[in-house]
Amino acid sequence: MSEKPATQAPSAPPNATRVAPPEPAPRSYPERKPTDVYLFGTCVLDLFFPDAGMDAIHLLEREGIRVHFPQGQSCCGQPAYTSGYTEDARVVARAQLALFGGDWPVVVPSGSCAGMFRHHYAELFHDEPETLKQVASLAERTFELAEFLLKVCRIELKDSGAPVKVALHTSCSARREMNTHVHGRALLAQLGQVERVDHDHESECCGFGGAFSVRMPDISGAMVRDKTASLVGSGAAEVVSADCGCLLNINGAFEKQQDRLRGEHLASFLLRRSGGKTTGEQK
Repeated sequence: MSEKPATQAPSAPPNATRVAPPEPAPRSYPERKPTDVYLFGTCVLDLFFPDAGMDAIHLLEREGIRVHFPQGQSCCGQPAYTSGYTEDARVVARAQLALFGGDWPVVVPSGSCAGMFRHHYAELFHDEPETLKQVASLAERTFELAEFLLKVCRIELKDSGAPVKVALHTSCSARREMNTHVHGRALLAQLGQVERVDHDHESECCGFGGAFSVRMPDISGAMVRDKTASLVGSGAAEVVSADCGCLLNINGAFEKQQDRLRGEHLASFLLRRSGGKTTGEQK
């Protein structure tokens, strides 16, 4: 009696659980930059980095664009959403939907908040067909600041600063959802005297994660220590980021460690390097 061949398990690629999802279709951009945009300032920027918000406005205005800032705006709803408080997140998100109607693009100086508008509102309101129409409109019109400057304004920056080495930190969720690392690198590459240096742990989370840093402080603290060590080890003289939540966490760690390095929002860095005077410098 012949033996039956052993049944072979279906082959799977190494680290199959880590295989990235298919790349989305490339986003199309308008041929002309608009005359008007909304700015969604984000709650963290409004509370802790208002100068960076003003610098973002100055960059947009320098491109000949009128910037509108609805005064009733607050949070995008991401902290409640990612913590499982769906109904609370809906209340906050619904308020933002009411403020950003019409056809103007919505520019967000934070990739994670832009990702909430562009990708997660659809899931949040999946059972509300009428609301989903507003969500789809907002998602299509939402741009992270660096993406908007690069792809819509087609900005051309001329560096007026001294030679400097810079490390770019990008929010982990913003990298995945909005490609902020690609846009940030491209803008920095336009500055002839700026050398962007790579650093270890570049793609890893800084440990902030909104409410995560409050719920899991020990893990969050270990993550930000890895992040700051890699930034210091890169030899960079300056750190820039387009996400204020990350800046809040990283700068807090630098201060506690009594390190001279500090992170600056990309908007402020670009404005200053390209001949403008930042809001902080005008005070």
